Amino acid sequence: MAFDARDVERKTLSILKVLDSSPGPVGGRLIAERLKEHGVALSERAVRYHLRLMDERGLTELVGNQDGRVITEKGLAEIRSALVRDKVGFAITKIELLAFRTSFDWQQRTGGVPVNVSFFARAAFTEALRAMRPVFEAGLCVSRLAAAASAGERIGDLIVPEGRVGLATVCSIVINGALLKAGVPMDSRFAGILQLSRRKPLRFTEVIHYNGCSLDPTEIFIKARMTSVGAAVAGGSGEILANFREIPAMCLPLVERVLRGLEDAGIKGVLVTGNVSEPVCETAVEPNKMGLVLVGGLNPVAAAQEAGIEAENHSMSTVVDYGTLKDFGTLLAE
Repeated sequence: MAFDARDVERKTLSILKVLDSSPGPVGGRLIAERLKEHGVALSERAVRYHLRLMDERGLTELVGNQDGRVITEKGLAEIRSALVRDKVGFAITKIELLAFRTSFDWQQRTGGVPVNVSFFARAAFTEALRAMRPVFEAGLCVSRLAAAASAGERIGDLIVPEGRVGLATVCSIVINGALLKAGVPMDSRFAGILQLSRRKPLRFTEVIHYNGCSLDPTEIFIKARMTSVGAAVAGGSGEILANFREIPAMCLPLVERVLRGLEDAGIKGVLVTGNVSEPVCETAVEPNKMGLVLVGGLNPVAAAQEAGIEAENHSMSTVVDYGTLKDFGTLLAE
């Protein structure tokens, strides 16, 4: 079998990403399981083979007498300098994988729901919840359902770092996942900044297309402080996080049925449903398709950051069981 250097590099990069997202040393068996969740098929034996090569290159380091590895500074640099060709389209790949992993059954109200995860400083978490409350109450979020976790606890695939509190908010990809399970194809076009006027969606002022993006668009918008979610809630005019999708027009009856079922389960997310082949929020739509504008799941967190409360955001990051989510109001009471 011919040696494929690019294939080795892709597998190396995948392993490095698993190690980077782990708070402590990780062994070959767990790495193989995590890779499988992200569509990379490597046996435990193959993972250990690659880890030995990565140790020699200084990308990873063996900890203790077991096979647990941690990523080194050189390994982190390798992730940052990964080939642009491999990075382009990373956002759309995340969406597709997370939609596939969504197992939520809105009829039974069971299964996995995709979430965004934000880490707040423990001392600032109560203040952050107060800043986010008006956004949840105004419905500028995918769902009022959320979950919180303390340092060392797990939210899906992520472990909350020391000194932090984790908050999981429902991600708009739940719409993709539910429609995928129902057999409806959905084209995820872009994430953007949506202008509201008198509480009505007006137009997108900034957009980043998923299929040409190597970074998460929503995280970019929040870090660049391009939102005014607080103003949108208080006065009805402002700029919020939103996403644009397209569906085949002939699927509308089935789509409406699924969306009603999700809403009954406490998950909404759709701001605007357009007409066949007609623009939505000044965005052109393909022939025989309909545009959907979905509200961004991180709008509450954006409002907190507008208030000066910083967070480390992991948009479109993982899946949690629906049963672990609770109404946001109960988090304030705890």
